[in-house]
Amino acid sequence: MKRLVILGGGYGGMLILSNLLDKLPDDVRITLIDRNPYHSLKTEYYAIAAGTTSDRNVRVDFPTHDQVDYEFGEVAQIDTENQQISFHDKSNTVPYDYLVIGLGCEDNYHGVPGANEFTQSVQTFAKSRRAGLEVGNLKAFGKVTVVGAGLSGIEVASEIRESRPDLNIRLLDRGETVLKPFNSKIQEYVEDWFVKNDVEVIHNANVEYVEKDGVCNNGVCYVNDVTIWTAGVQPNYLVRELPFEKDVQGKIVLNYFYQVPSHLNVYVVGDCASSAHSPSAQLAREQGEQISEILTSVFKGEVPQQAKEIKLKGTLGSLGKSDGFGNMFQKATTGFIPRIAKSGVLWLNKRH
Repeated sequence: MKRLVILGGGYGGMLILSNLLDKLPDDVRITLIDRNPYHSLKTEYYAIAAGTTSDRNVRVDFPTHDQVDYEFGEVAQIDTENQQISFHDKSNTVPYDYLVIGLGCEDNYHGVPGANEFTQSVQTFAKSRRAGLEVGNLKAFGKVTVVGAGLSGIEVASEIRESRPDLNIRLLDRGETVLKPFNSKIQEYVEDWFVKNDVEVIHNANVEYVEKDGVCNNGVCYVNDVTIWTAGVQPNYLVRELPFEKDVQGKIVLNYFYQVPSHLNVYVVGDCASSAHSPSAQLAREQGEQISEILTSVFKGEVPQQAKEIKLKGTLGSLGKSDGFGNMFQKATTGFIPRIAKSGVLWLNKRH
């Protein structure tokens, strides 16, 4: 019996699992390991933090299959020498013959003192819930600071504004404009949205340290009730500890089959895999599609085809529930249409 372990039930891991089910040889057994007993739609965590959607709306049940087992818990170690996974909260280990690592990313605090201790996060379901509780419990005219004006920061700040019109919201942006990788049309549209909706944006920010009740930026300390950190991510710490070659971002360097060159039975998908593209759910799903095809060939004893170059379809972002922005068909688009498109993508992810 060949034992495949999928470590992480995120976008990439879920796509691999789903694709393999219809063509799984009788001599293969899959174990999926995740901290949660469900697949969660991470691109919607910002809405959990803002309190504009319920947990159930961003959860999807894992599929049931006679050849699939599930282990739920916090992973303590990926032992590539003995080919097994161990846990913090249980004594058993899960052995593997083939391993897919899809553990995703976590916040990168860039060494800023107090950032880990005194900020909220949207990087896990549990942390997003805590952020939502903190924001929801604020009294009238409470102060919220969002650190980081990339896609996550924009969506968090705009969704909180829609959820709590009474709050004072500040967005700290390290650059000279929000959404630096995007088209100038989108940048200007989002900046204007924040002006119209009374969200203060501070550019050229340099957060020096964070305290329980404030954020200090460029020598100015802002009194604050809740601080949410969206200023960068890094691969899961378990991946950073592995003795594999990494790129400058700490992601694992792979061959053309998504394998670790020194361990050809180990595959990596999503935020932990070195790529020319920025981390995204779309990228993880595209990689998962290719890895599932490669594994299908391997299980059949066939020579797999080299993975094709990934061409992403674009990026969509929301500004509350009725406004948005994105690159659609290589064209910068703003307003209601990209927001509807983003909702459509979410619906498709749930259905899949």
